[in-house]
Order: sequence, then C-alpha cells, then structure tokens
Amino acid sequence: MSGKTEYSPKMQALFERVAEFSDLEGIMALLGWDQQVYMPPGGAEERGLQSAALGRILHEKFATEEFGQLIADLEDEIGDLNAETDVARSVKVIKRNYEKQVKVPLPLLMESIKAQTMAHEAWVQAKARSDFSIFKPHLETIVDLRKQYVELFQPYDHIYDPLLDDFEPGMKTADVKEIFDKLRPQQVELLQAITEKELPDNSFIKQPYKEDYQDLFGRHVITCFGYDWQRGRMDVAPHPFTTGFGLGDVRITTRYLKDDVGSALFSTMHESGHAMYAQGVSEKYKRHPLGGAASLAIHESQSRLWENIIGRSKEFWTYFYPSFQMLFPEYLAEVSLADFYRGINRVEPSFIRVEADEATYNMHIMLRLEIEIGLMEGTINVGDLPEIWNNKMQDYLGITPPDDARGVLQDIHWSGGMIGYFPTYALGNLASVQLWEKLLQEHPNVPDEIAQAKFDTILAWMREHVHQYGAKYDPQEIMIKATGSKITPEPYMAYLRKKYAEIYDL
Repeated sequence: MSGKTEYSPKMQALFERVAEFSDLEGIMALLGWDQQVYMPPGGAEERGLQSAALGRILHEKFATEEFGQLIADLEDEIGDLNAETDVARSVKVIKRNYEKQVKVPLPLLMESIKAQTMAHEAWVQAKARSDFSIFKPHLETIVDLRKQYVELFQPYDHIYDPLLDDFEPGMKTADVKEIFDKLRPQQVELLQAITEKELPDNSFIKQPYKEDYQDLFGRHVITCFGYDWQRGRMDVAPHPFTTGFGLGDVRITTRYLKDDVGSALFSTMHESGHAMYAQGVSEKYKRHPLGGAASLAIHESQSRLWENIIGRSKEFWTYFYPSFQMLFPEYLAEVSLADFYRGINRVEPSFIRVEADEATYNMHIMLRLEIEIGLMEGTINVGDLPEIWNNKMQDYLGITPPDDARGVLQDIHWSGGMIGYFPTYALGNLASVQLWEKLLQEHPNVPDEIAQAKFDTILAWMREHVHQYGAKYDPQEIMIKATGSKITPEPYMAYLRKKYAEIYDL
C-alpha cells in the first residue's frame, strides 16, 4: 500500500482546481512583492493591467456555475462541513470563498485591481512628499469601489461587516466594538498612571545606526527564532510586510530609518513571526484549500508575540544585548542593560503606528476603525481625512501629527483597498497574550530558555497549536482549542499592567 489518501473523484477534482488557483495566486503575490520591492515607479500602469489580467483569469476559473455545482455536490456528499476532517473543512473554506467571489462582477474586480495598483504608487509619492492631495483622488476611487463591493453582500448587520469578514471570518463590527469598548478605558487608565511617572531615556535609540550592522543583527535574531532561510528571504520596502508564493517561499521585508534603530529591529522580528506561521503550515496543505491562515488576527498574534512579548522582554536582551552593544559601541557603551530595557519599553504617545509602544498601539487601531466606519457610512469624506485624522490623534493620544506623512499617509493599507484590516492588529495583540499564557502554563521554564537564546519550545508549541492547521479552523476555534477561550482583552491588560508596573514602579 502506498499510504496515499484516496479521495472521491469529485473531491480529487476540487483539489486539482484549487492547486491551479493556488499557483495563479502565487504569481499574483509575486507581482505585488516586486511592485513594493523592486519595480520602478513608471511600471505602475502596466503592472496594474498585468495584475488585472491575472485577476480576470482567476475569477473566470473560480466563479463558474460548474465549480459551484462541484462544491454543492461535495457538500451533499460530505454532509457536515464542520466535521473535523480535512475533506469537510476544505469544502467549507472553498464554499465560503466561492460564495464571496461569485457575487463580485468581473468588471468591478478588474477595476479594483487596477485602481489599487495605481493607488499604491500614488501613496508612495504622496508619503515621500507629505502631500495628501496626491493620494486623495485615488483613495476616493478606492472607497467608492469598496462601497460597491459591500452592497453585493446585503443584507448585513453593519456596512463594515463584509469588509471585516474578508480578514477575520465570522467577526462582526459589533463584536469588535464590544471588545474595544472594554479595552479602551483600561488602556486609558494605564496610560494616565504611566504619564505621571518620569519617562525613561531612549535617546540612544534615536541615532544613525549603521544599516549594514542593523541588517546583520536582525538576520541573526530571526535565524535564532527559527525563520527558515531556505524558504524565505528579506528585502527592504517602504512599509514592512510579509508575503508568500507557496509554503516553500515566504518572504519578509523591513525598513531602516535614519534616526530610529527600533524600526528595523522590531519590524524584522514582527515580520518573521508572520513568516514562521506561514512556514509552519502542514506540508500536506501545499497548494491546498487549507494552505492559508485562520485569519489576520491569528497571523498578527504570531508577529506581535515575537516582536513584543519576546523581543521586548528582559530575558531576550539579557542574552542579545552584549552583542548588540558590541556592534554599536558609539551609542551603547555607557547604556546599561537595565536602561536599555526600560528605553525600548518607553511608553509615550507617538505619531507612527508601527513604531508605537505596547501600551499605546491599540489606540492607533481604534482611531483607524472609527475612520474606516465613517468612510463606509458616508459620515466622513476623503477630502477631510487629514483634519479628521489629526483631531482624532489629539483625542486618542494627545498629540497632533506635524504633517501628512506622519499622519494620514503613514499606512499603506488603504492604497490596496484593505479597509477592514486594521481591527485585526488589535485583536492579534489580545490573542498573542492568551497564547503566551497557555504556553507558559505548559512550559514554565520558557523565560529561562529565552535568556539562553533557545526558542525551540516556543516555535514547536505554536506549530502544534496554531501553525500546522493553516485555514482548517476559524480563528475563534483556534483560540478555544489552544487556550480554552475566545479572544478577550483581560489577559492582555493583565500582561501590560504587570510589565509596566515593574518598569514604572506603579
């Protein structure tokens, strides 16, 4: 016997079709990676046409009556799509994706792809010049196209629901609001307590660290974490991201700022967390319906865990600080480990989300959620965004961005039509601590292992409880299986209070 799983003819036909879709999606992702990493600005229009052509091919192959009938036949054949078998869950995932895709007219899909490609290049120029007016007409088009998309999914409880569901399956706007309503007053209370204390010095971070040494150190760290360089690479992009073209090719990017060594350092850790999740999906899900991720929040739980819970921990720097200090003696020779640890965990309202500390980060997300809901409801006009953004930054964080680049233009997401994505960042924060707590219950010696640069236990636990399943389980199923609870803010707030009580003597 070969040991190879035998499937029904119809199930085999579905797997073969999905494998082809996976190949085409990988090519589409490769075009997107190249656009952000290597493509010259002049290639935007043609790249938009190339991406749209691929999008049309995918849509025409996927959203067919014949494929829909195949899915319906398999649903009848299997019966319970919630059964914990790969076959049942594969059909469940494909059915969900098909039902969404088939509702989108091909002209709207192609127009959206082209608009997003052009919007990306406009965003790059607008951010470089700190001039929102360059991006404004493109964002107006994006918002209009997103509204057209949402209307295809009526009836809905809230206009934002179909967009949120694209990134966080099963999550409703009301669910996110409920979580954020619990989270916000607790974070505000903690921030108020911290602001009454003296801020630790972090001026040693805001120096012109040599990029080649930063690169060397970042690569060393994520190699220790377990990032597989045989199935990945790292490049530089305006906004750090992770992308994959299959289980054997998962790439990350980082960015270097002239006056903030923390940007590349923690971005590299962050993106490696995303990548190790993708690299950890079971090999049996290669070119398979379950070869993706449970959701963006679960993805974010992995990146935030490696970046913050581990990468900003005292144990991590107990091991890595001497080598980091040796690389940059001109800035760190007189900085003790204790002062360095306090400096990289300084809590202070900041303009840039991706550089925000753990205690203020979620406030950035809540701000963006309010704006996105307003854009979709029509209560916020795109032309008013710079002013609205600045006002909300003042309300949430008590600071006003000095320019568009550090304000409304700082994030890349809207140029790609990714309205509905931002809430997953905060949800991922919460999930990361829940997973971490459960890991520590089972392996209480993990902090000691981190202090010795041993990360095998952590990665193995995440592989067992999160990574291997790919898209087999919905996000809340993953959390219940791994931790016994759905995503909830209580563990995250307990983690923040304990950590910052020590740092700030609260």
